[in-house]
Amino acid sequence: MNHSPRIRTVVSCTSLVVALGAGATACGSSDGHPLSAKPYDAAGQIAFNGPAGTQKADPEKPLEVTAQGKHGRITDVTATDTLGRYVAGELSADGKRWHTTSPLAAGAHYTVKVSTEDEEGSPGRKLLNFETTAAKKALKVEFGPESGTYGVGQPVTAKLSKPVKGKEARAIVERSLTVRSEPATQGAWHWVDSETLHYRPKDYWPANASINVSSHLDGIKVNDKLWGGESKPLQLKTGDRIEAVTDASSHYMTVYRNGEEINSMPVTTGKPGWETRNGVKVVLGLEYVVRMTSSAIGAAEFYDKQVYYATRLTDSGEYVHAAPWSVGSQGYENVSHGCTGMSTGDAAWFYETVKQGDLVKVINSYGEDMPAFGNGLGDWNMPWKEWREGSTLLAGTREGQSPVDMARLRPQI
Repeated sequence: MNHSPRIRTVVSCTSLVVALGAGATACGSSDGHPLSAKPYDAAGQIAFNGPAGTQKADPEKPLEVTAQGKHGRITDVTATDTLGRYVAGELSADGKRWHTTSPLAAGAHYTVKVSTEDEEGSPGRKLLNFETTAAKKALKVEFGPESGTYGVGQPVTAKLSKPVKGKEARAIVERSLTVRSEPATQGAWHWVDSETLHYRPKDYWPANASINVSSHLDGIKVNDKLWGGESKPLQLKTGDRIEAVTDASSHYMTVYRNGEEINSMPVTTGKPGWETRNGVKVVLGLEYVVRMTSSAIGAAEFYDKQVYYATRLTDSGEYVHAAPWSVGSQGYENVSHGCTGMSTGDAAWFYETVKQGDLVKVINSYGEDMPAFGNGLGDWNMPWKEWREGSTLLAGTREGQSPVDMARLRPQI
């Protein structure tokens, strides 16, 4: 020991005068030292298996702190990196050994706080600092879309730089991806494939909401050969809730803003053999002019047109656009090759009203259903229960009963 032993017999507190002058006493110990005295340096009481000097620790190697001597013991150990992430650990019942039970982060700086107690019960403290070596293979996450303002139907996407397979590895990745919205809303990640995840709420995003997306994967071990890397956070906002409902049987499109109808327009949709897909489609972008050709879709009848005020709905080329050549059919019959055609004036209004992320729903068509993935953003066509099954953390759990749900519902203190 490098300190003097202290006697722990506590004397009773005396009454305090209004102003403590000479001779006034408060609670203390019989050796004259206040119980709140600064803990002694416990360097000589513990041993640490971390790196020495400027060396860096292997994140694969568990940390271990042990008590030296017969009578001293460890009372508490906390290990955190500069991002505030704690490392899980276990302290033996006799207080002689503490060791980590979860991997360290790669390329991180750690502070380890060790609290001890000597045979007399006096507290000791030691701070340990070290760094870990960087990962050789880093898994990066690219969030989408770009920061900006979108419609309430815009899903958040996460593109991984390397494929991730296996339930345990996917759980680590998914647990590290955070989406917060104001106002708050319930949502979940869904694995589209081994390199792509989509996030959407149970219902659409609230109108005029703020959405913050971030990754806490940096330095985290994903599997034996892969560690998380740095990723740029994403900030999104939503505007008004704009929804267009196209009824292929009545040949009309009705547009709503925040639940109130703002316009209704005659349209034409896909003719037999080229029926427009049913279901919810998310606006992918706005293109003032698009060249459309029969050869691009394999149509028998030839056409090659410059199409104006084109609002894209699918990757395969389904648009809402101006179709002045079919004005006589709009409101009466379906004559297009799958797009929704309308007058130039109506198409210009629609083009100027909607934005990326707004919603277009086609009903009463004889066409196929819009798929959830693979041809734009059809995420909303998948039922919520099925969507949750695509989450590694939520699959197989009842809504509101999974650890993720419970954490979300736990009151904030």
